[in-house]
Amino acid sequence: MNIGAVIQARMGSRRLPGKVLSTICGKPMLEYMIERIRQCKYLDNIVVATSDEKNDNSIVEFCKGLGITFYRGHLTNVASRFKEVLGMYNFDAFLRLSADSPLLDPCLINEAIDIFKGGDFDIVTNVLKRTYPKGQSVELLKSDIFLKGYEEMKELEDFEHVTRFFYLNQNNYKIFNLISSEDYHLIRLCVDTKADMDRITSIVRHMDKPHWSCGLKGLIRIYKDIADRQPA
Repeated sequence: MNIGAVIQARMGSRRLPGKVLSTICGKPMLEYMIERIRQCKYLDNIVVATSDEKNDNSIVEFCKGLGITFYRGHLTNVASRFKEVLGMYNFDAFLRLSADSPLLDPCLINEAIDIFKGGDFDIVTNVLKRTYPKGQSVELLKSDIFLKGYEEMKELEDFEHVTRFFYLNQNNYKIFNLISSEDYHLIRLCVDTKADMDRITSIVRHMDKPHWSCGLKGLIRIYKDIADRQPA
């Protein structure tokens, strides 16, 4: 089974412009995510799906520098970028990932793929019912299911948010939702704001081993340690 990771990335974030290439301890945020995804044992390719806007030229140059496959498409119709990537690569299934998740646990991706390969599912996800932290979202979809669903999308939000259509019509699909051992949905390990960036930077600074070796439990432990040190 050919499985690809497709990372949606753009520079034009409304709340934190340029965040995907902002540096964390001297390294672009997107590079952290790619280094972690490269630890996964099943993926056949990683594609960064960005826009064809001039503002995203820097993402293309970043990908070229790391030897990462990239695709440029419509700015706001993000789902069309995925559709076009699937038209170019022979992925039986793909991971939809967001570049604002620099510390995504590769073991969580491996777990999702194991479930996907071992069962008869159209989608394996952990966001239909969220118990994992934001910034640890994994969505794995059969390519043919996504392409058929794309043809049925009508709302602008469906095209912008890529998988929204499938969750709104969940009864039409075989979906497996991962549930964590504890409810961590209030923990933020994503980057949407300057405060989020500061938090992720602080977590990385507290690591005592390569960042890709720090899984979800280690991240949550550091997150809580940092929170406990904050003044009341």
